[in-house]
Amino acid sequence: MMFIGVALVVAVGLAVIISADAGSLLGLTQSQTGQLVPLLIILVLVAGGAFSRRRQFGEIMTSVLLWVGVFGVVLVGYTYRDDLLTVASRVVGELRPGVAMVDAEGGSVMFRRGLGGHFQVNAEIDGTSIPLIFDTGASAVVLSANDAARIGIDTANLRYNVPVSTANGTGRAASVRLDSVAVGAITRTGIRAFVAEPGALETSLLGMTFLETLSRYSVSADSLELVD
Repeated sequence: MMFIGVALVVAVGLAVIISADAGSLLGLTQSQTGQLVPLLIILVLVAGGAFSRRRQFGEIMTSVLLWVGVFGVVLVGYTYRDDLLTVASRVVGELRPGVAMVDAEGGSVMFRRGLGGHFQVNAEIDGTSIPLIFDTGASAVVLSANDAARIGIDTANLRYNVPVSTANGTGRAASVRLDSVAVGAITRTGIRAFVAEPGALETSLLGMTFLETLSRYSVSADSLELVD
């Protein structure tokens, strides 16, 4: 009990030192070092609990080193949290090419090239998740008949009077307007689009009526970047 009391005094002293800008010696701001106070208190208390019981010196040192290691991992993780989030998003992008890697500060989203050589973009169209293929050759966002039906468009009553070129040859499409198209953190409303007649298109396309609203888009190596 006596050691725990000493540990509490030490913990309070550490808190006072930190609040006095001692953390600046480590290159941390007062706000950042202040956030370390709870971790320091927990570490000291755990160490105090280890010493409060009669244990072999080797066991005590093992416990102390273990908690010092845990504290170090937490500290490093907190310091490099933004970098770790970036790495995690890149890993997800490699495993699931259609998932956006969002850069909140830069206002951009990135996608990795799929195994088929195309950039698949998972978009939210009128509240429904729709996979699109990035296609600068498409003058507009083009939905397949199946995807259009999924977002609530009555494809049976559309007028397919617009000639379009698809991978299956020349076909016809109907002009529609989408309430919203969201790609990652980028959202646009009132986007003009086409619905291809049934059987004319297998995968919907992310075309120029969305892309022209961006400040820029670029393709480099196996990455696609869309900038709000």
